[in-house]
Amino acid sequence: MKRLSPPRLPEVPPRLRGVLPPRFRGRLHDPRTATAVGRWLGAAVLVCFVTGVVSHVLQEPPGVLADRLPTRPVWGYRFSQGLHVASGIAAVPLLLAKLWTVYPRLFVTPPVRGVRHALERLSVALLVSSGLLQLFLGLLNTAQWYPWPFSFRQVHWALAWVLMGALLLHLAVKAPLIAAHWRERPPDMRKDGANTKDATNTKDATDPTDPRDESDARDRRSLLLGVGAAVGAVTVVTAGQTFTPLRPLDLLAPRHPDHGTQGLPVNRTAAQARVSATAVRDWRLDVTGPRPYALALPELARLPQHTEELPIACVEGWSASARWEGVRVRDLLDRAGAARSRRAASRVRQWRRRGPARRCG
Repeated sequence: MKRLSPPRLPEVPPRLRGVLPPRFRGRLHDPRTATAVGRWLGAAVLVCFVTGVVSHVLQEPPGVLADRLPTRPVWGYRFSQGLHVASGIAAVPLLLAKLWTVYPRLFVTPPVRGVRHALERLSVALLVSSGLLQLFLGLLNTAQWYPWPFSFRQVHWALAWVLMGALLLHLAVKAPLIAAHWRERPPDMRKDGANTKDATNTKDATDPTDPRDESDARDRRSLLLGVGAAVGAVTVVTAGQTFTPLRPLDLLAPRHPDHGTQGLPVNRTAAQARVSATAVRDWRLDVTGPRPYALALPELARLPQHTEELPIACVEGWSASARWEGVRVRDLLDRAGAARSRRAASRVRQWRRRGPARRCG
């Protein structure tokens, strides 16, 4: 029986060749390189997501966990927030490198070749758009610049779940390809010269003694070393705002924690917050409970004072150890008759010119 071959497509007219997508033959635009960069990017995104969830739960604890969240070690939040910002900053060059590696796939024709391919394109669109927007918003938050009308915390929290969902969808669609190229040499690349088909329709591997294969490996290693150097550079010059030993290299951090009249960072001065006049008015502390009472500032100063050295950490990424001196909150609650048979719930409000801006339990 004579086998029928599929008909050949007609040649593209010369006048239309200029509008066709370019043909990418670069060896570094292949699945192996994309998988290598993707491992680092996935690790950075996962660390950033987990530490972000920890921060959100600590700031807005669910009712079930409100009285069960750990308060020790005292440096725990400082560590998690520093890791959150550092991993987010490190993800920027990783995401750019990943996009550079896979961007030829944006020009494939036809754009959609089936259900699986459509899911792949959808996962990439969600992953790229949510990833770029999430990192952009996070970087501006570290600089405390909010040129948008929406709530940063709400949008940042929602985008984190969109990004994680898009990442899981992308991994599910790409799982066979990732598994094939996870190792340095995929198992289906045989020494007899057989090779798999990569994203650019070029030869992915040849005999290990082939000079071209060695050159490709050197190029890949050079790219990965360059990306690693970029990640290390942006991390080292910004992590000093949290990691004390790197303070001398803290060149690009939005703020320096050891600056200020008390050797501590200040997000906003009294003049910037427009509370200078309010700060000099009569101040009073009202404590409610079975035995409510009020204290003026001189009365509060006459109570037993205690000194503790505890870290202060901010969601923008900076942190510092500070010496705190004053009256303990539990002493004030005891004086008001707060029950000690159960954990007394306390709530701290941060007051600004327009009223309370933040609460933490």
